[in-house]
Amino acid sequence: MQFTPTALEGAMIVDLQRLEDERGFFARSFCRQEFEQLGMNSDVVQANVSFNVNKGTLRGMHYQVAPALETKLVRCTRGAIVDVIVDMRESSPTYRQHIAVELSAENRRALFVPANFAHGFQTLEDDSEVMYLVSGYYTPECERGLRYNDPALNIQWPVPVQHMSDKDAQWPLL
Repeated sequence: MQFTPTALEGAMIVDLQRLEDERGFFARSFCRQEFEQLGMNSDVVQANVSFNVNKGTLRGMHYQVAPALETKLVRCTRGAIVDVIVDMRESSPTYRQHIAVELSAENRRALFVPANFAHGFQTLEDDSEVMYLVSGYYTPECERGLRYNDPALNIQWPVPVQHMSDKDAQWPLL
């Protein structure tokens, strides 16, 4: 795997290091030892799949607080998304800053989302599927969220928002 740091400390873009031959390629998409060597939490306890019928679907912005912190490794396995993360660590120099990364079945890129980062994505194609490896169990009482269109964040979603849950539409403004 190839790890590329982002502007938000601890968040990494993870690209496959492909071993190719006439059959196609082989690549490792997760290795606990490599993640731990980079100080990335690798305690995966859940694997989640999100299938999204329509382009423009928005999911997020979600995170969990202590004692149920979680990290995520997010990969788009079908279609394409723009994945957005927001640093919610109050002591961080990048507090409330965000980055956006395109993840697609074609680029096979993943994004490592550290604990205390809000996470969400918008589909860029119909029938997009996203796979998450998560280090913590979903704990409803520890769940928090940000409004996707909060002016304080100024996230520029690439296509008009077409579909989202009522819960995601009603997260409070910062």
